[in-house]
Amino acid sequence: MLRYPNFGEQIKQWTNVLGVGQTPSSTDQPQANWTRTRYGGTGTTAPVEAISIQGGGHNIMAGGMAARILDFLGITGGGTPPTDPPTDPPPSGACRVGVTVNAWNTGLTESITITNTGSSAVNGWSLAFTLPSGQTITSGWNAAFSPAGGQVTARNVSYNASLASGASVSIGFQATHNGNTAKPASFTLNGASCTVT
Repeated sequence: MLRYPNFGEQIKQWTNVLGVGQTPSSTDQPQANWTRTRYGGTGTTAPVEAISIQGGGHNIMAGGMAARILDFLGITGGGTPPTDPPTDPPPSGACRVGVTVNAWNTGLTESITITNTGSSAVNGWSLAFTLPSGQTITSGWNAAFSPAGGQVTARNVSYNASLASGASVSIGFQATHNGNTAKPASFTLNGASCTVT
């Protein structure tokens, strides 16, 4: 959160850092007096998302605005965050995930191959899974992983956002563990369950 005079500068900074254009990909109003602008993609996988709040005054934290922001972000249990439009979800079962774990002492790498087994392309993807207890991601490749533990979402990066029918993308991460080197039990691609091999 920042003051509006710094808003444009932050958009410029983050689009530059992430290598996306400064021309908006989409703009909507997720709730009254809020304008959400996405850059470099649409839906929940846009690399940069900026939300301006009109009428918030000079103190955004006054007048209950902090609670509205936390509710919107889904951080509190006090409300339902607005839903995003789908990012081309494949039909249930239209994705396959292959997983290979290579473990040692207190570390491991996990290689994940995502295959679009549906009949149409997926443009912008996010792969959700739950890490087994005791595992924490320390670094990753070919995707942005967050958070580092628990229920994790891996989102495409700029060069692998489109996944044509029949195409695959390989991603992975390095993690620490406390003896539990199991792979995640299930995966969803843009909300649709995938077959795990």
